[in-house]
Amino acid sequence: MRKRYEEALNRAAEKLRRTAEDARAAGIIPYQSAEGHWIASPYDGNSWWTGGFWPGLMWQLWRWTEDPFFREEARRVGGLLTEEFRTFRKLNHDVGFMYLLSSGADAKLTGNEQAETDTLHAASLLMGRMNPKGFIRAWNEPDRAGFAIIDCMMNLALLYRASRDTGDPRFRETARVHAETTLREFLREDGSVSHIVEFDPETGARVREHPGQGYALGSQWSRGQAWGLYGFTLAARHLEEPRFLEAAERIAGNFVRHIRPDGLTDCDFCQPAGEERIDNLAGAIAASGLLALGEATGKDAWREAALRLTDGLLEHCADWGGERCGILTHCTASYHEDGAGRHTNIIYGDYFLVETLMKLCGRDADLWN
Repeated sequence: MRKRYEEALNRAAEKLRRTAEDARAAGIIPYQSAEGHWIASPYDGNSWWTGGFWPGLMWQLWRWTEDPFFREEARRVGGLLTEEFRTFRKLNHDVGFMYLLSSGADAKLTGNEQAETDTLHAASLLMGRMNPKGFIRAWNEPDRAGFAIIDCMMNLALLYRASRDTGDPRFRETARVHAETTLREFLREDGSVSHIVEFDPETGARVREHPGQGYALGSQWSRGQAWGLYGFTLAARHLEEPRFLEAAERIAGNFVRHIRPDGLTDCDFCQPAGEERIDNLAGAIAASGLLALGEATGKDAWREAALRLTDGLLEHCADWGGERCGILTHCTASYHEDGAGRHTNIIYGDYFLVETLMKLCGRDADLWN
């Protein structure tokens, strides 16, 4: 079985080594591949939240192959991302995704001191988004001052990292407060999670839930479930709080019950019957999260579920040909079309597929630590 995953990693490295030349020539941060080329994000330029997944992918492949090309390409995009510190106004809670996997990876894997400084800068920006009433503000628009989203459970890893590297508990405790609010206000009785919860920014009181990128209000957007699963697993690891691990297992149980027979993942677990709307982003994220959860709990069931997802992705949706630059097909950014891609290749699908394969081969760079 491991040989299959090693072969997949080698094919990923070979393809991305070739197609990364396209991104470098264009001077862009890849978001998705279309018509045989990498294309940039649809919104916000280089401040778009997915910018860190390309350098993260390059750092994982550098660790796998030791090919300096991947390190150089990761640093090219890392430089574009740190330039966004000056733009500032477009940066939001997703600085975790953007900088932990770029400058954070560089500092972790090579000891680059400037990269460490840039990582701490990003962590300070994220901590600065903390509303003292108990949540990290997601976005910048004035009418969204009270919005928090499940995705931020992953961004908290940047704060855990900053506390460890500086010895300053403020970062970690900021993460703890937000995680506790998320546990209390996002986790439902059935083990699913809300995508967006709005709070009163003056009092911290819960105002309402918003449907976000899922099918409808109260439904189960699968990628949100994956963020919750993985994010609470990381919170349990870094904050040593059993309640967070229990939450991760509840979310995982709900997710695993909804894995399709072919190992793929519907975009929303409540979408209308018979509708073919797949989001392999969710499956790839959940696979990596389930491996982390299996390691944290010692339960084989979570690893077995991760293998079901990984094998489904490799069997049905891994494109090793030359027509598209990326690998993972049938990735969907949002249930309702938002211009960010449906049933296509999107870069963080490739990132989490490779991260999962690296774990299965015992070579993961452990970039969330």
